[in-house]
Amino acid sequence: MSPNAEELKLLIAEGEGLTVEFKEKYTPRIDRDIVAFANTRGGRIILGVTDEGQIAGELLTNKLKAGVLDLARKCEPSVEIKKISRCDGLVVIEIPEGGEKPYSCSAGYFVRFDGLSQKMTQKEVRLVYKAATANVFEEELHRDFSWDDVSGEKIKIFFKEANIALGTASPEDALRSLGLAGKSGVKNAGVLFFAKEPRRHIIQCQMTLAAFKGVNRIHIYDRKDIQDDLLTQYKEAILFLEKHLNVRTEITGFNRRDIYEIPFEALREAVANALVHRDYAIRGTSLMVEVHQDRVVISNPGGFPAGMTEHKLGALSVRRNELIADIFARMNRAERMGSGFKRIREHLAAVGLPFPEVESDSFFIITFKRPGTPQSTPQSTPQSTPQSTPQKITLSGKIIELIASLPEITRKQLAERLGVSEDTVKEYLAKLKASGRIKRIGSDFGGRWQVLPGPGKAG
Repeated sequence: MSPNAEELKLLIAEGEGLTVEFKEKYTPRIDRDIVAFANTRGGRIILGVTDEGQIAGELLTNKLKAGVLDLARKCEPSVEIKKISRCDGLVVIEIPEGGEKPYSCSAGYFVRFDGLSQKMTQKEVRLVYKAATANVFEEELHRDFSWDDVSGEKIKIFFKEANIALGTASPEDALRSLGLAGKSGVKNAGVLFFAKEPRRHIIQCQMTLAAFKGVNRIHIYDRKDIQDDLLTQYKEAILFLEKHLNVRTEITGFNRRDIYEIPFEALREAVANALVHRDYAIRGTSLMVEVHQDRVVISNPGGFPAGMTEHKLGALSVRRNELIADIFARMNRAERMGSGFKRIREHLAAVGLPFPEVESDSFFIITFKRPGTPQSTPQSTPQSTPQSTPQKITLSGKIIELIASLPEITRKQLAERLGVSEDTVKEYLAKLKASGRIKRIGSDFGGRWQVLPGPGKAG
């Protein structure tokens, strides 16, 4: 279905991605993008827009149309062009996903990785399309899901986090522009991100967070089951890890920095990778994040995607869920180029930690070793050099951090996130107010919190 003016405006605001490519003007080099879209999930080439999203305009002439169709015919095998149309002074070329992968043009084989058409080696072609005939769960339309089941609030949150102006676009236009819906309904990937109640439609849409005493999976002292959309799962996993990992505070002058025992950049990459690479078609499973005394374990159902092995981690980009990866990339929650494992390696190496252990069978499991409680370093010179103070974040500190990031958070929500009772939260809030660390603006219902400057004494 060709985009209307409102959807086209939204596509341009969102920028280039898995299913959208901008070209300032027509050139024969677009054959690379044509085969890349045919080899991936299909997409649109919009002529008359710069890479930065500036409108230059393009005329749809018979010569241009004939040139595009000729390029598509010369691909091997030939690529179908669904439609070439003009809208708001721009030319839109629509390419469906091909049914005879892999496709090549005169310059070789190309595949779409978010906002780029990347050339593949022959080895990568064989690996990536080893399972080209397999059904892709995220792409399937959910038959029992209607537009009434879509959460407008979750759409607004996504567009805000992706720094995209939503304007007056309808939920239908928003999801179609992201490739998460077609004219017949919403795809499973759209359900996983934007359903009011995702698990009511996809029962396996859940994540389990667990903290264990000791090194065995016997005594659980904290557990949380997240049965919501994928962005919520990601955020809750990060909060859970922040809650249970050791942290030290480094102070230089008036600047304070919290440093976790495992670099949090690596953990964020690992959680995002687990959500992106999970096999969502496997029922009766859950993504797991476990914190033990000696390790952190993140496991997701599905094992390695076809074509990926442990030795290729960080070297070859193979993703099971392109649409899900694209949504996380737009929010800067995952690397666009599929380099998450490479970045994990870099973050750990920077602080002298080894790459985590990786296992893959029916589950993909990544295990980070905990280096233990950091030791205190005596500080003899004030202010001129950093001072390192090993400490666990106090409950007061965690409350302040949550209030700073979520000013409208309620006592009940604080209790749920921190794993304590509402009475405990109430007591600590009273201490923080009395010590001048926070204040309440507005009523108990509908008001918000404000964090005040100053070190404070509440513990």
